[in-house]
Amino acid sequence: MNYNIQFCALAILVLLSISLTVGADEEIKEVVKMEEVVVTARKREQRSVEVPLSVSSIQGEKFDTLRSSGMDVRFLSNRTPSLQIESSFGRIFPRFYIRGLGNTDFDLNASQPVSVLYDGVVLENALLKGFPAFDLDRVEVLRGPQGTLFGRNTPAGIVKFESARPTQTLEGYGQLSYGRFNSSNFEGAVSGPLVPSVLSARLSLLTQWREDWIDNEHTDEEGALGGHRDLAGRLQLLWTPMPELEAWLKFHARDLDGTARLFRANILTQGEGGLVSDFARDWIAHDGRNEQTLSTRGLAVEVRYDIGDFQLISLTGAEQLTNVSRGDIDGGYGAVFSPPSGPGEIPFPSETASGIPALHQFSQEIRLMSPAARRLAYQFGVYYFREFVEMEDFNYNTLGSGTLDGMARQEQEATARAVFAALTFQCLDDLELGAGVRLSDDVKNYTAWRETPPAVTEAGPLGPIHQNPQDTVWSGDLSLRYQVAPGVQTYLRAARGFRAPSIQGRLLFGDVVTVADTETILSFEGGTKLRLWKQRLHLNLAAFQYFMQDQQLTAVGGEANFNRLVNADSTIGRGIEAELTFLPITTLEVSAGLSYNQTRIDDPNLAIQGCGAPCTVLDPQTAAPGTFSINNNSLPQAPGWIADISLRYMLPLPGGARLVASTDWAYRSRVRFFLYESVEFADAWLLEGGIRLAYLFPNDIEVAFIGRNILNDTSPTGGIDFNNLTGYVNEPRFWSMELVRRF
Repeated sequence: MNYNIQFCALAILVLLSISLTVGADEEIKEVVKMEEVVVTARKREQRSVEVPLSVSSIQGEKFDTLRSSGMDVRFLSNRTPSLQIESSFGRIFPRFYIRGLGNTDFDLNASQPVSVLYDGVVLENALLKGFPAFDLDRVEVLRGPQGTLFGRNTPAGIVKFESARPTQTLEGYGQLSYGRFNSSNFEGAVSGPLVPSVLSARLSLLTQWREDWIDNEHTDEEGALGGHRDLAGRLQLLWTPMPELEAWLKFHARDLDGTARLFRANILTQGEGGLVSDFARDWIAHDGRNEQTLSTRGLAVEVRYDIGDFQLISLTGAEQLTNVSRGDIDGGYGAVFSPPSGPGEIPFPSETASGIPALHQFSQEIRLMSPAARRLAYQFGVYYFREFVEMEDFNYNTLGSGTLDGMARQEQEATARAVFAALTFQCLDDLELGAGVRLSDDVKNYTAWRETPPAVTEAGPLGPIHQNPQDTVWSGDLSLRYQVAPGVQTYLRAARGFRAPSIQGRLLFGDVVTVADTETILSFEGGTKLRLWKQRLHLNLAAFQYFMQDQQLTAVGGEANFNRLVNADSTIGRGIEAELTFLPITTLEVSAGLSYNQTRIDDPNLAIQGCGAPCTVLDPQTAAPGTFSINNNSLPQAPGWIADISLRYMLPLPGGARLVASTDWAYRSRVRFFLYESVEFADAWLLEGGIRLAYLFPNDIEVAFIGRNILNDTSPTGGIDFNNLTGYVNEPRFWSMELVRRF
């Protein structure tokens, strides 16, 4: 797709929006309309239609339905245009991708180009990004670079979680469900005043439990793996001692104990791709241990003080985390030189663990914001971020009863400072100009050393190895929003973002610490937002093109359980996005999304190792043995097409009761797991659907039947390529009964 086609497509979308407006039925007699979604994409509350960028919001019943199986934050994957989420760690360490941009790195200090914010506080480490989503007001997905107001590590976009806040009236809910695999989930919240009009509080709790349901055929143990116990809570206090002062405090915590990601040996069909014909979810054959624990605690304090018409905002965040994950990486038992072994050929055993004994994150933002109603509205501020993390990597001798056989350590301290300013100017009644700029300074101090080498490496202790990358970078954006007609907004946006330098030093099986330089992105986007038929139809359309310089890529695996960071000279991406919400009649609501993304690496000199497993690499081989050129390849975990649709129908019943039926479906096209193109390490497509049938009593009690992945789509979502054709798969079919009480 070239420039001319893209600009023509954008012009057609704008013309279509105008024609739809002119042709709208002005004789609709029934006064039914949808409320405009309010978002904080520009750090102030605005109607989504007035924000000149591609943004989605998930909230209300749709949000509750999508996560009803008790799944982690990956329930959002493919549920809005251009958003993909996967994980090789199970319920923790989600990896986010927007418009094809993400990071497949599994190391514990891996940076990502998609930033995650919880109530305005950035969650930098990938383990923090997996905090459960519950008792939320909404989830916002901001696509494209967000370097002005949100800064570092946002070249792809942002996922924002906004908690339901304390209220001045007593309210709350309780939600209890029981389902397949002996799963039980409870969620509840209570909110109300402690001191009327002065102090209010909200307490939210979540418990998710699933029984082990996967049999280990190697040990003849039934119900050996697959379960978890996940607890989370949030306490909020809102203090308003005077009209011009508001202080909001939030404490949150999580404790997880369960199964780590289950790797399955030789489940990918050699030479053909896809799962082997006899694959079954409910059994596995491991000889190594599998366990995962995670504990997090966090505190956020936001203070807003009105100074005349202006507002001064201080946002402070602090996070702590500890974690250990251990797994059977080869996905099977034994080895070819130590029979019996299987399933399939296991060249050598691999059992490793990674953990964070200590992580501390602190962030502080102070900004001054003018009133939004002014012709010239602006905000400017300063930002400080510091993170210190200790990491440990362990190797175990599976054939020697799982004894410790190698240990390496890493420490990283990251510091970021920034100043920023943003403004919007109402040039005319129907024309708005927006601009912003941010100057960021990033510094990392890193040390890694190998204390005990694995016996198989025949190496010795190594290090300490030090790295100290730093950079000062500017980012910003420029936008133009024009109201073509009532109910039709169009916009153009140019934005520059960056990701700070990254470091990779997994020294258990390698001797080199690699550093990737700063990556930058220049993005151009245009779109139109339609509100038609008296607010009964909302349609958002966007087209974009971006150019990335020095993109940070992770060469995962190859011939060893090791990562290497590289910079691609150039990466090009382009695509289109559409979102629709339609209320044809009072009782039926339809929402849908569609996106097409095309990414391409443009670097003739970039070559990486192929797989160590017996896979079929399709890229051209270079002069260096075992390496392949990835020039012109698309990015890993970047589907071309993503589509979703939801339908909700409500049937009023006598006596004030209601029957609500809903269904939702999400599709993504082919993804590749690694930078190189191979037959085996890819998945052709994924289609997951859900249903919810609910009976609502007049007294705010609700009983519902829930089904997730009802067609039981079984698709590989990732792989391990240095040993055998190991893979892991998506979540299984799930059903449950749910009881909800609101007050």
